[in-house]
Amino acid sequence: MGLMDFGAVDLGLRDFGLMDFLRGRTEMSVQPLQPDDLRAAADIHAESFARGWTDGEIERLLARPGTFGLVVRPVGRKGLAGFILYTLAAGEAEILTVATAAAWRRHGAGAALVKAALLHMNAERAEAMFLEVEEENAPAVSLYRKLGFREVGHRKDYYGAMAASRTGGKSAGALVMRRDLA
Repeated sequence: MGLMDFGAVDLGLRDFGLMDFLRGRTEMSVQPLQPDDLRAAADIHAESFARGWTDGEIERLLARPGTFGLVVRPVGRKGLAGFILYTLAAGEAEILTVATAAAWRRHGAGAALVKAALLHMNAERAEAMFLEVEEENAPAVSLYRKLGFREVGHRKDYYGAMAASRTGGKSAGALVMRRDLA
């Protein structure tokens, strides 16, 4: 799936009623990531991770078959609150990244994105969705657990030196988490 193939994603989300839920409860709107969103998505990624992805890297990921991107926007305001990239292969989905702008953390933006991706992958008949999360990222781990993900593995030193600035100089491991969809 490329950047131009996101119409089906949007249609699928409307079929599940997610758009109405998000607009009513959180004043956010989840939409397919468009080419005009790439720069803002890269900026959000850079503020969220020690090694942020460029707009070109995000665009190249989205050009891969089976890869999707969504953004969440505050209704009635300019800009993005966050974005998610995820992929589907051989019946299994994986979240590649989810990033929320600092001003929108703990306001439901991340949850809205993950829920939308789960609904989309369920509609595509994926059996499960996987993700990796820095074990020291307590807010993200808590969110994923609330959304039904469970730990199925651990990767020691997965984030290596990239996490050192946030973890007092030590590298960080990753939790591998899974949520069944079927």
